[in-house]
Amino acid sequence: MTSRLLVTGGTGTLGRLVVGRLRAADCEARVLSRRSRASGAGVEYVTGDLARDEGIASAVKEASVIVHLASDKKGDAEATRNLVRAASAQDRAPHLVYVSIVGVDSLSFGYFRSKLASERIVADSGLPWTVLRATQFYDLILTGAQKAAKLPVVPVPSGFLVQPVDADEVAARLVELALGRPAGRVPDMGGPRVSSAAELVQGYLRAVQRRRRILPLWMPGIGPVRAGALLVSAGSPAAGRRTWEEFLAARLR
Repeated sequence: MTSRLLVTGGTGTLGRLVVGRLRAADCEARVLSRRSRASGAGVEYVTGDLARDEGIASAVKEASVIVHLASDKKGDAEATRNLVRAASAQDRAPHLVYVSIVGVDSLSFGYFRSKLASERIVADSGLPWTVLRATQFYDLILTGAQKAAKLPVVPVPSGFLVQPVDADEVAARLVELALGRPAGRVPDMGGPRVSSAAELVQGYLRAVQRRRRILPLWMPGIGPVRAGALLVSAGSPAAGRRTWEEFLAARLR
């Protein structure tokens, strides 16, 4: 074993992939979970709640790196603040790696504001830190497309541009960052192609051989999204390679 790393949110979509890749890299993984779970080979589960500030001290103990993936629709800032406080109390400051969202500084959605606040808490923590912003995961797009396809007519926001990415590729990048030196804000990560919401839904319908009428609707308040707020900057070196079609082919088989 090389080192012990704590993963918050280690049971979620991204977290499970990160933990699996850490184990493949011969690292001990500790996972902070709100539910009690049995530990297994190379993975230790610690029960705690970031938002309630419970069990965090024991979770961060002796961790050389913390990969902070835990997230809540109600907001992440206070949970991140509690994590930073516990990590800062350790004799040896751990490297804090945080995953955020591309566009958090361009959109006023409440969840995005919370992610941006968390970024600032991490950067101002005094701990060695790294922040990676990623675009939306294919898993999220798939869930939305599956629900929408149940309707006879599928409404989609007109001009809604995204650059979704495969979660496992983001996990690989996070593990690379976690095992490296603190790097501050690193280049954003997105998928290989920019698509509209309508194009993504059409791709899903083709994959499942289902016909639905897609109805683009104008929506207020998403001007920045139409202008590319959710897209990775041109020429970013940290881009995923797996396409939406490749993801669907593997997931739906």
